[in-house]
Amino acid sequence: MASKHETPDFKDGLKSLQGANLYRRLITVDNIGPVARVNGKKTILLCSNDYLGLSQNKQVIKAISSAVKNGVSQCSSRLVAGNTSTLEELEEGLAKQKHCEKVLAYPTGYMANLGVISSFAREEDLVVSDELNHASIVDACKLSRATVRVFKHNDVEDLLTKLSSSEYRKKLVVTEGIFSMDGDCAKLKEMGKIARENNALFIVDDAHGDFVCGANFRGTAEYMDAEKYVGVLVSSLSKGLGCFGGYVAGTSDMIEYLINKSRQFIYTSALPSIFASAALVALKIAVKGSQQKKLWDNVEKFRKGLLATGLKVNSPSHIMPIIIGDERKAVDFSKMLLEKGVFAQAIRYPTVPKGSARIRVSMTSLLDDYIDDALDVFRKTAEELSLL
Repeated sequence: MASKHETPDFKDGLKSLQGANLYRRLITVDNIGPVARVNGKKTILLCSNDYLGLSQNKQVIKAISSAVKNGVSQCSSRLVAGNTSTLEELEEGLAKQKHCEKVLAYPTGYMANLGVISSFAREEDLVVSDELNHASIVDACKLSRATVRVFKHNDVEDLLTKLSSSEYRKKLVVTEGIFSMDGDCAKLKEMGKIARENNALFIVDDAHGDFVCGANFRGTAEYMDAEKYVGVLVSSLSKGLGCFGGYVAGTSDMIEYLINKSRQFIYTSALPSIFASAALVALKIAVKGSQQKKLWDNVEKFRKGLLATGLKVNSPSHIMPIIIGDERKAVDFSKMLLEKGVFAQAIRYPTVPKGSARIRVSMTSLLDDYIDDALDVFRKTAEELSLL
């Protein structure tokens, strides 16, 4: 008997995306470094999150090459047969660096956010989340089934208003440390105080600030003198450390709870130990601080160069969005940059609000020799599009 159910009309959906300049295509990027081959063409890479260049570090590469001799993956959940001494050593090293009791590694940062929020909150709870939080946080809030209130971006007064109700069993406040599309920093000290005064658990996703900011490279909270307010730190191994995976840092009881309750930890294969081996080496290099100095020197040079051309950039961090506004013009800008040998992606809705399309530049410590050429391409392209 033929099914009476209608099949999804994907063609109409794709046409709608194309008409709104929101259609996306995969682009082939090979030989990744400060210079990469994009669709076969040699280009300056300005959209990598490898902030400290550690994915290209010879010691890190050697560590993963040596580790792979013991196999590619554990092929099992950590609670079944996937736990290894290498993973445990990485977690101990991270906990020591973060000055916390315990750390738990997840296969990705996305899964770490899902695991934390969906495990710590349920229907009778309240989660208050910044309106520009990453999609993984948004999805985690929905998955928790808690009441979710969204506060205006970085607005501590609105946070206080949204958090003030006392009718809930438990309250959580969630924000990013450095916001991935705007590059600005959350007001962690003010938010942390409000969370504490309202008996709320303060969760910070610091994927983009971790190992990059702070006197000891513990991230945005250390930089803003707010570490004492952070109840849970969620972060990534694939940005500042240039490797792969995510992790959660907190108290011993909290981590043990996640091991027993987080579906995203329990019901998936473990982070392969080859990545843990690489991250261990990357961590030892990151805490020395030499790569951070190179990064911030490059950030300052690129920011000044953009401003000198007349392009506006308001971000204080290594993530520098150049707001174009119109989606079509942002796509054209990105295509023209690529034609001239610079790869920087156009970011559009739903990643950012409609009408705020942008070229997102992420600076790394490896771009020293390419900044002048990249700035020249930005200037020429902006002139051709009448943006200056």
